[in-house]
Amino acid sequence: MYGGQNNANGQIQQQPVSQLGPLPSGWEMRLTNTARVYFVDHNTKTTTWDDPRLPSSLDQNVPQYKRDFRRKLIYFRSQPAMRILSGQCHIKVRRSHIFEDSFAEITRQSATDLKKRLMIKFDGEDGLDYGGLSREFFFLLSHEMFNPFYCLFEYSAHDNYTLQINPHSGINPEHLNYFKFIGRVVGLAIFHRRFLDAFFIGALYKMMLGKAVALADMEGVDADFHRSLQWMLDNDISGGILEQTFSTEDERFGVMTTEDLIPNGRNIEVTNENKKEYVDLMVKWRIEKRIAEQFQAFKEGFQELIPQDLINVFDERELELLIGGIAEIDVDDWKKHTDYRGYTESDEVVQNFWATVRSWDGEQKSRLLQFTTGTSRIPVNGFKDLQGSDGPRRFTIEKAGEITNLPKAHTCFNRLDLPAYKSLEMLQQKLTIAVEETMGFGQE
Repeated sequence: MYGGQNNANGQIQQQPVSQLGPLPSGWEMRLTNTARVYFVDHNTKTTTWDDPRLPSSLDQNVPQYKRDFRRKLIYFRSQPAMRILSGQCHIKVRRSHIFEDSFAEITRQSATDLKKRLMIKFDGEDGLDYGGLSREFFFLLSHEMFNPFYCLFEYSAHDNYTLQINPHSGINPEHLNYFKFIGRVVGLAIFHRRFLDAFFIGALYKMMLGKAVALADMEGVDADFHRSLQWMLDNDISGGILEQTFSTEDERFGVMTTEDLIPNGRNIEVTNENKKEYVDLMVKWRIEKRIAEQFQAFKEGFQELIPQDLINVFDERELELLIGGIAEIDVDDWKKHTDYRGYTESDEVVQNFWATVRSWDGEQKSRLLQFTTGTSRIPVNGFKDLQGSDGPRRFTIEKAGEITNLPKAHTCFNRLDLPAYKSLEMLQQKLTIAVEETMGFGQE
């Protein structure tokens, strides 16, 4: 039996299936009555024309990052731990009490039951769940469970639409049970290939992958504090000019407490020699230690459905897309609410930039938005409400850099430094490399 593959001339190039190796576990190849090859994924009871062994060969023009992401997804979804089990998992909720009802329903089910086919029912409504109800369920539930009203999550200081765990969630005595439930819901959505309408700060995705947080991650949490720590590293603080010790103040329910970063830290001065250690400890405390209990509960719930070694095949950007999906980006709205420095909208390089963005698919546009603003999330009211580190901040394209350089992003200012590339082809090449291959060093 042979599988078809398009070559550069559009001809069908026959390739012996035996050369491709075996299909992933749970997959089967079949023929239609017109002898066209298609593939059945028995793990998810879905069919596709795409050969799962050819994620990078279907189109050699597909960007490398996308080939890698597809390859990772195929590997991830073909693993035995990600197979839907036989049977059904019934979840019945009232729309008006979706958070409370979902908490009760999902908490009482075993992890094994949650891996069976989901059958969502909204109380008082007819309708069988062929996928649409579960999509709506996860959409509505994510709006509720990430609502800052419940004090479990809060919006980051960086903007008003990326979420972080609220370090003071303990005001709710059940908060750790809720975080375990939320971890389960995130895992459940990934397991059943559904999306949540929620975007977290970048550091939380790194923590889910077991990666260490760094000073750069502070920018998405509190840009002012990030700047003050960066200033400390960049300047000589000899002579005790800061009068800072290895401790920090934290307000808990209206009471200020002193937290030591190291034993007896409140009595140890930060000097020019030990400031790097102080900054590292401060970042770890601010991002991780203040929410250690909450995150541990979240992680326990998540890992009941998604094994750590499997989720670790993704990077933090891919994990954001895996959880939140790819947003529909309105390029006209984006362009309408863009400012220029050193350029005008009529300049050829600017026109080439927007032509390039329009030619990209949704995933590439989301990657560009991640690269330039730090998240693929679009504000509810569109680009006019885009936030920076100090409040509303429009997307800005600035003339900066040599044409031999890649474009550079400043995520806290939603700014792209774009050299005056001489042609559309050069701009496409440089922008593509910057967006697809830079992880950190192309951003500030």
